[in-house]
Amino acid sequence: MKQTSTNCLCTAVSALIMLSIQAETADAAAKVTLNEAEFRDRVYACWLGKNIGGTLGMPFEGKKEANNITFFTNIKKGEPAANDDLDLQMLWLKAMQDHDAQVDTRILGEYWLKHVPVDWNEYGVGKKNMKRGILPPLSGEFDNAKWKPSNGAWIRSEIWACLAPGSPGLAAKMAREDACVDHGSAEGTLAEIFTASIESAAFIESDRDKLIDIGLSMIPLDCGVAKAVHAAIDAKKAGKDWKEARLDVIKASESTGWFQAPRNVAFTMVGWLYGDEDFGKSICIAVNCGDDTDCTGATLGSIFGIIHGTKGIPANWTEPIGTGIKTVAISGFEHPKDLNALTDQTITMMKKVQAKYDLPVVLGDKPSDLGKAGKLVLADTKTAKALWALSPYKIVWNESDVQVILDYIGDPVITADAPRKIEVTILNQGKKTAEYALSLAGLPAGWKVEGVPSSPVKLKKGKAKLIPVSITAGNLEGGEYRMHIEAAGGSMPVRIPFTLVNSNKRTAGK
Repeated sequence: MKQTSTNCLCTAVSALIMLSIQAETADAAAKVTLNEAEFRDRVYACWLGKNIGGTLGMPFEGKKEANNITFFTNIKKGEPAANDDLDLQMLWLKAMQDHDAQVDTRILGEYWLKHVPVDWNEYGVGKKNMKRGILPPLSGEFDNAKWKPSNGAWIRSEIWACLAPGSPGLAAKMAREDACVDHGSAEGTLAEIFTASIESAAFIESDRDKLIDIGLSMIPLDCGVAKAVHAAIDAKKAGKDWKEARLDVIKASESTGWFQAPRNVAFTMVGWLYGDEDFGKSICIAVNCGDDTDCTGATLGSIFGIIHGTKGIPANWTEPIGTGIKTVAISGFEHPKDLNALTDQTITMMKKVQAKYDLPVVLGDKPSDLGKAGKLVLADTKTAKALWALSPYKIVWNESDVQVILDYIGDPVITADAPRKIEVTILNQGKKTAEYALSLAGLPAGWKVEGVPSSPVKLKKGKAKLIPVSITAGNLEGGEYRMHIEAAGGSMPVRIPFTLVNSNKRTAGK
């Protein structure tokens, strides 16, 4: 939906993209203190549960039938299974470390290209698009109908929860910046918002049903994830067993089907709902539902770890795989070698995030004090609705003093002799009035462009200018055309890759 107020639009997008959370609590002065040693134990248990559940489920990944396991099978003694679910979260931690605790979807996209060598499903589509000059979130939206509802995002949400404990709104914002790189604006992105919200709230709230309700409050009621999760909840309320609940979830998620987020998120909830708060029973039920089993078991294991700490994970589940980390989907940087190192680095970064955004949850040496927890906004529907409204066609580029938004308005395609509309918005985020010169570089021969200002745009601080641009292609023999939108005038010129694909050769580059 087109916005009518450019200033309001840019301010809202900037606040979301740069992760400003000044309204995360009902009472700005409210602070909840978590004992640091206890918090560390729960973060460690989060990563431990991730390793355990992933190792349990890995041998059964991709099978559509139900399973009947009660413990690990086919493992190498003392080692967990390699799992991209954990790999990518270590990469996001690296990005946060490199960027002073502040990342956005563009930055995360750069880390995808630099440090993720695999091209599986939506991972490959997102990377392919970025290599073509189609930046996030459009990289996850374009030519990705099959995989954008899939599982690649919600399985890597714990890092955002651990960095923003008790702040589901911020965790959800971070999750959206992450997920849209390879899932655009689809069920896969909503799924990560759902799990990140639950996991963040779980540092403050331990009631299972309340936590699931918080997660559901952060996604649209009519989305596929919500419908599938409600099917699991309704089955439990109706007195059905987990196998019947599994079938209800499958029926409720028929529109997206196998190996997609709605079904597998709901399978994770089936394990939680029917596991009687027993760690082993819960993750086994989740895995026994079948499908993307390493993901369902790993995510539920993480949730248990956050809520209960290491005391909630029996030693018989820990001892067979140890505390090491095996990777499969990242390269080119030094990652934590074991769960203790990952936990320590996570907590160090959490403190930086807390200080940067004045989070309502702080760490201390004294016993945890949840006296003001009731003042925290755990079901942050205002933030959630703003996230749902973000367009997958808008490329947002932030520098310290300027923001430039390239709005494709629709898919990045062009037809010969038909004007192709785009919009460029410049927001002055600096401290004084500035002038910005806009240009389109790399326009192919024979193409025409209209609307680019012939003189610099002058903007006072905090003000924005929306510039409609029209491009007409006179010659469309190639498959795709790579250009750049340039905005000079801030401390650092912004140069956004801009690619249009021949509508008659839509599959070029696939």
